[in-house]
Amino acid sequence: MDARLDYFADPTAGKALKYLMSAGRTLKDSALPAATQELVALRVSQINGCAVCIDMHTKEAAAAGETSVRLNLVAAWREATVFTEAERAALELAEAGTRVADAAPGVGDAVWEGAARHYDAEQLTALVMLVSFMNTVNRLNIITRQPAGDYRPGQFH
Repeated sequence: MDARLDYFADPTAGKALKYLMSAGRTLKDSALPAATQELVALRVSQINGCAVCIDMHTKEAAAAGETSVRLNLVAAWREATVFTEAERAALELAEAGTRVADAAPGVGDAVWEGAARHYDAEQLTALVMLVSFMNTVNRLNIITRQPAGDYRPGQFH
């Protein structure tokens, strides 16, 4: 499968993506735990069906030491016992923030309060920004049918 657009060859995309990728680097360097970031990025990408992002975040997480058991269970995190309470709260917030397009109720108070019990204001900000960032990147990749499978850990960092 070939991508509909080559973001690296297009000057407009290059200008815009410079800022978008800078935002991504800022989030990566935030106080939100790296493992939580990869789990959230993976879950948002699973919900949206973004193969290239699933490829990237699965490989990045594995390269950082994440276990295959946890990676394989992200899609069914509610029934899995391998995630911390903090990770579960982050995944729940990520799902609620992603499913707003499905006419879901959005992020309810209980979901927010669950995340706020485990993360401080700086981490919550990073978490909300990460969910929004991943939804944006997922849509860019899905619309243009970016192919998956060839990502190498560290390729964009």
